[in-house]
Amino acid sequence: MKKVLLSAACLGTTTAFAQIKDTLQTKNVEEIVMTASRKKENIKEVPSSITVVGEKQIQSQLTVNSDITSILQYTVPSLGTNSGQTSNTGQTLRGRQVLVLIDGIPQSTPLRNGARDLRVIDPSAIERVEVIKGASSIYGNGADGGIINYITKRNKTNQKISGISQIGFTGQQSGGTLGVRASQLLSGKINKFDYTLSLAYERTGYMKDANKVYLTPTYSTAKMDNYNGMLKLGYDINENQRVEASYIGYSSRSNLNLGLKTGIYGVTPTIGEGEGKSLETTPQGTPKNHNIRVSYDNKNLFAGTSLNVNLYYQDFKTVYGYSDTFFNGGQSNVLSKKAGARFNFDTQLWNSQNSQGEIMYGTDILNDQTVQKLEDGRFWTPNMSMTNIAPFVLAKIDLFKKLTIKGGLRYENIKVNVDDFNTLSVIKNDGTFTKSIFVDGGKLNYNALVGNIGIRYNIEPYINLFGSFSQAYSINELGRILRTSTSETIKNLETKPIIVNNYELGATGQISNWLNYELTSYVSTSKLGATFVQSADRALVIKRAPEIVYGVEGFLHFTPVKWLQFGGSYSWMEGITSPDDNGNYSAKINNSRISAPKVLAYLQVKPIPELFIGVDMLHSFRQNRFEPNTKNGLYAYGEGYVPDYTVFNLKVSCEVYKNWKVSLGIENFFNRLYQPSIAWWAARDSDFVNSLGKRGTLVLEYKF
Repeated sequence: MKKVLLSAACLGTTTAFAQIKDTLQTKNVEEIVMTASRKKENIKEVPSSITVVGEKQIQSQLTVNSDITSILQYTVPSLGTNSGQTSNTGQTLRGRQVLVLIDGIPQSTPLRNGARDLRVIDPSAIERVEVIKGASSIYGNGADGGIINYITKRNKTNQKISGISQIGFTGQQSGGTLGVRASQLLSGKINKFDYTLSLAYERTGYMKDANKVYLTPTYSTAKMDNYNGMLKLGYDINENQRVEASYIGYSSRSNLNLGLKTGIYGVTPTIGEGEGKSLETTPQGTPKNHNIRVSYDNKNLFAGTSLNVNLYYQDFKTVYGYSDTFFNGGQSNVLSKKAGARFNFDTQLWNSQNSQGEIMYGTDILNDQTVQKLEDGRFWTPNMSMTNIAPFVLAKIDLFKKLTIKGGLRYENIKVNVDDFNTLSVIKNDGTFTKSIFVDGGKLNYNALVGNIGIRYNIEPYINLFGSFSQAYSINELGRILRTSTSETIKNLETKPIIVNNYELGATGQISNWLNYELTSYVSTSKLGATFVQSADRALVIKRAPEIVYGVEGFLHFTPVKWLQFGGSYSWMEGITSPDDNGNYSAKINNSRISAPKVLAYLQVKPIPELFIGVDMLHSFRQNRFEPNTKNGLYAYGEGYVPDYTVFNLKVSCEVYKNWKVSLGIENFFNRLYQPSIAWWAARDSDFVNSLGKRGTLVLEYKF
């Protein structure tokens, strides 16, 4: 009788907000992952720290905010907090740049890091997100801090057709903020064929802070049309062979037409005001991100050996807001095309009752063509064409079903062709010009042997120990270095790659059935890093110097009873650098890479099967690592004092009928007026912006 009354109360809570039923969300990672070694394996065999954001977590967070950068900041320790804008500048992983993938297809543009690689897919198409924390070379260029791999949805049934339909609305307590989103998932299997079709559309409204003031139009997600489509087709040739082809297309464009009112750093925020005052002629956003992939799997190519072949192509363009930092001003873009192939062989060396051994080997081939131009056709960077051929080998030994040893080598052979170009005339802060110069292009060659080794000892369920050493190799921000050339030839520029050495120790386990935990410590070093710093005229340049980044992170997850779960995570890091090659690490890496300590906490209650209630909290600690200039009292870029802030989100879901759900999410539940971390550490008037105020999302779902 009590259950019936509770269900009735759930269905009739208010006329404005209904609630949906959902399974009680869990922070436990899934058992099987594939990003760590490019094949399916049990997570208990991986000797490093991994975060897996499951499908239910994604859907739960999607109820609050559809921005994938927001979803990740609430679910991944050691990932920096987001900016609330289209740019993911500052959202580093363990203090270094991250390589973003979709089903293994690289999305990042390390040749010219435009910080738009996280928002390249709609969350409705994602089955889970696998995050490898710490330097990794397993997918090639750009993974200094780790890998974020979006694994897209696939067919899971034998039905001819099944699916999920969703329609949702977002809004704030002020006019003009109403937004709408809709998504449709269809999947099924017909004989040996299977398919998955995902479509999503979102139209956002105006974005306002807690005082109902328009947020800055720069890199804004307001008044934006977001489209996402995915088609995945598979065919099982026989029990050992399968082919699969997929296309994923994403587009986001903002027609926000607000003027910009620049504030004063630390005093008044930069805001948007007045219709029809924008200087932009091209909508901001990512107008195209096309991904095509074809794969072939053979589980028994010959005795004890399997084969996986992946062919892929990506075509990407993102557009930035108006800037007057160069002569005549304008909007810039980053254009990138990638074509690649991965050939993986996996040979079982032995498989006895108490031990097994295998070796994986193959070759990766990648061509990456990247350029940054202005919308009027002027080149900001030259055309850069990188060809990377990398053979690799990885060995794995499992002993006594408790001890796993893994090690591998990868040989990076990279060639970059750089076109001749003219640098842009740049306006300095004092009003003077840096004149355009002609720069001879040429060929750059890079070669290196990088490796990894790790060990994991699963002593008992309550204590599992792991330790690893891994390396990453990347040519990061070559375009940024080239576009600020003062030399007439690229051979005189400092373009050496970044090689990161990552050391990690950790422990994880499960105590009884009510507590899961993990604690990890790490150190990463590089003889030549890359950090944005401010020159004497307050222009941004890249500092190349030795670096050390170190930190700790951990999480606790409690399940005292079936209907209640709670827990959280904590992450802290520090980074130091040497002003020169003398080995004296007397300076700190600035806050653009070293995020403030972060606490994530959650409470999830499911008192009856029809009702789910969840609360998420994010607390970013105060960060005071630098002093302002004694002469003018100004902080340098990346060194600003960052105050702490705390944000709460609420999620409620309830089952209406058998296949119908209604959900309500409220972001920034207490309508806290605060600024994102980047607003403070950037220490610039134009970047001093407020965060989004209280916003609600209402979603209706039908599952069949």
